[in-house]
Amino acid sequence: MMQALMGSLVALVTPMNSDGDVDYDSLDKLIEWHIKEGTNGIVSVGTTGESATVNFEEHIEVISHTVNYVDKRIPVIAGTGANSTSEALDLTLESKKVGADYALLVTPYYNKPNQNGLIQHYTKIADTVDIPQILYNVPTRTACDLHPDTAMILSKHQNIVGIKEAVNDPQRFKELISIYKSNKTFRVYSGDDPSFLQFLKEGGHGVISVAANVIPKAISNICLAIRDENPESANEINKKYSELYDLLFIESNPIPVKWILFKMGLIKNFLRLPLVGLDKKYEENIMSEMLKLNLI
Repeated sequence: MMQALMGSLVALVTPMNSDGDVDYDSLDKLIEWHIKEGTNGIVSVGTTGESATVNFEEHIEVISHTVNYVDKRIPVIAGTGANSTSEALDLTLESKKVGADYALLVTPYYNKPNQNGLIQHYTKIADTVDIPQILYNVPTRTACDLHPDTAMILSKHQNIVGIKEAVNDPQRFKELISIYKSNKTFRVYSGDDPSFLQFLKEGGHGVISVAANVIPKAISNICLAIRDENPESANEINKKYSELYDLLFIESNPIPVKWILFKMGLIKNFLRLPLVGLDKKYEENIMSEMLKLNLI
């Protein structure tokens, strides 16, 4: 039986060259760095990985490359969500074929399904593809909110093993943790860096993190401190990065995180249109914070 997914899970960027092609050399270096820094799992081609602007073939190619390079050292979670159920199903099926350990499926965006539509969407995919699947709720980006009671219904499916929740709401944390208390195979992950520590203190099992792209050891150490019942240590580490968490979302993700990684010398600073590079008016504030944190 596969070990439960816990701890620091990086929502990895997809490095790109100036011509828009995926920069696989930089991707390999990032993966190696994350494994050495203690990251517990890699999300490949999720929101931060620019899933919305890679085509189907590229999407699967990046996941396949990541799986092969990781070589089972840590789990690979494939981002396979789409606003079309058939496309999400195909992405999930192909990700399983290339060896992904889990699939992460964002709620269908733009077309705004109701709760019954969400249940049918996720059930169709879970019925069809035998791979552990994690629900992903981020209504600020999707205009679609998967409610905790809907997550409870979906958690009863044997292939639906968790949820990434990006809503910062303590009451919702408690409702989602209650699903785990009634179903110990279901895991709950934060998808919001500024509030993830509180989420872990409430009983969450890990974080799928944008910040882990640039501070992987720190995010891992926070998770370990909570696991080891040392909240004081977790607080001490976490408070150093509160400003960074905010700066990472000063423009649409992954614009700021890619700029920071570029300044750290880890990737080139290219994105797929319609996303463009960081507005120059934000560069000074971010650079100042990077210097304060010894990131460069």
